[in-house]
Amino acid sequence: MFKRILPAIIFLSIYTGNLWAQEKGSAFTIIPLGVKGGDDESNLSSYMITPKGSDKYVCLDAGTINAGIQKAIDFKSLKGNSEEIQRKQIKGYLISHGHLDHLAGLIINSPADTSKNIYGLPSVLNILRDKYFTWDAWANFANEGEKPQLKKYTYFPLIEGNTYPLAGTEMKVKAFELSHGKPYKSTAFLISHDDSYVLYLGDTGADEVEKSDKLANLWQAIAPLINAGELKAVFLEVSFPNEQPDKQLFGHLTPKLFFSELSKLEALINEKAFRKVSFIVTHTKPPLQSAEKVKQQLISGNVKGLKLIFPEQGRRLTIN
Repeated sequence: MFKRILPAIIFLSIYTGNLWAQEKGSAFTIIPLGVKGGDDESNLSSYMITPKGSDKYVCLDAGTINAGIQKAIDFKSLKGNSEEIQRKQIKGYLISHGHLDHLAGLIINSPADTSKNIYGLPSVLNILRDKYFTWDAWANFANEGEKPQLKKYTYFPLIEGNTYPLAGTEMKVKAFELSHGKPYKSTAFLISHDDSYVLYLGDTGADEVEKSDKLANLWQAIAPLINAGELKAVFLEVSFPNEQPDKQLFGHLTPKLFFSELSKLEALINEKAFRKVSFIVTHTKPPLQSAEKVKQQLISGNVKGLKLIFPEQGRRLTIN
């Protein structure tokens, strides 16, 4: 009977963002503060994540903060006012790379924020230090770089492959380098709580286009977690429709490349375990017509019945 109702559940999950219980591990709560790539400053890549039942979040990227929190309050995904939520509930920021659509919200809201860590690969933190938190561009709210250093934020460098606790939370993180328009770098963050994991990828190109092995290495690293039923969801970007030429991808994916990369991951994994993973589609770029085409191409191209989730700004996701 379960096999007969599964397609209907998958269809429902695509449009509502609901995720159902899996056999093993604890749950996560995710609040999308921004889900788009491109030029909508009110809705750019940023996701609050915490173990279910906790209000101690970290942000996966920080393109939009205040506007996203307000949207989440409107949807009753968060309670309180936006300034207090940022100050008290967001315990730190994981920044995948130095492009403004992934960190503008952090910078513009920094005067109202409280002391916390900014986590990232050293190359990413160097961009924040040398390009953004400077007295010419803004003010230096960090603990390194131009003086005077206001020391509100502490840069916390992540060495690839090492696991680090996320201060003020019950979670840990491991970072993996990605290629985003080679030689430019981005990052994947593997978030863990007890024996449950969520994988968030910042912007990334496909290995075949980037002439890289970054995604292949990442798939090898996470395959055992999927086989064990411990990795619950993967955030993966699809920025452009299939019509976008490879030379104009600038380190991003199309639906065709999305499925191509996931087929490489699937080859490493038990089929039953792979079907339990949810794939949260991120960073689709405007204009609206292009974004809708991306969504339709993902739905029509999903011949293997993967659990695709299209997150909506402000609407809570629960991953079990």
